[in-house]
Amino acid sequence: MPEDLSPKAHTKHGDLTLDQIGEIQPGMARLMLEISERYWIVYYAAQAENWELARHELSELRKTMQIAQLVRPKYQETLTQFDADYLKPLLDAVRAQDWPAFNAAYRRGVDGANEYHHTFGYGYIEWQLPDVAPPHLRLAARRPAQEGSA
Repeated sequence: MPEDLSPKAHTKHGDLTLDQIGEIQPGMARLMLEISERYWIVYYAAQAENWELARHELSELRKTMQIAQLVRPKYQETLTQFDADYLKPLLDAVRAQDWPAFNAAYRRGVDGANEYHHTFGYGYIEWQLPDVAPPHLRLAARRPAQEGSA
């Protein structure tokens, strides 16, 4: 039998073919869960004036959307447009630490996301901002320690 010369990834648990690696790439459903959670955190971080956390989460959300474009190229144009129309204005408001602009841009983003869900046949997925802040994170910005305090 001829030796299989196709490229393989070697791990401590065994070898994986490129096809196997391709099959385990996350789909939109998995990626949208991360995007959804980060979008939730962004809102409450900004509301708590923790602009650094809001910026961080928004940056990570945008990176996840780049992964989505790579693994699901049929959504590439839509995700690029969503970033330009909704996330860029949100990032601008975060950088300016402008709550009114942020709040308006955020809510436009929610509406835009739900429009895209409808356009792609997922109208039954309607995202909404949870009424409570994510309980697993300290959202208030940390204040610098006072000189002389422990």
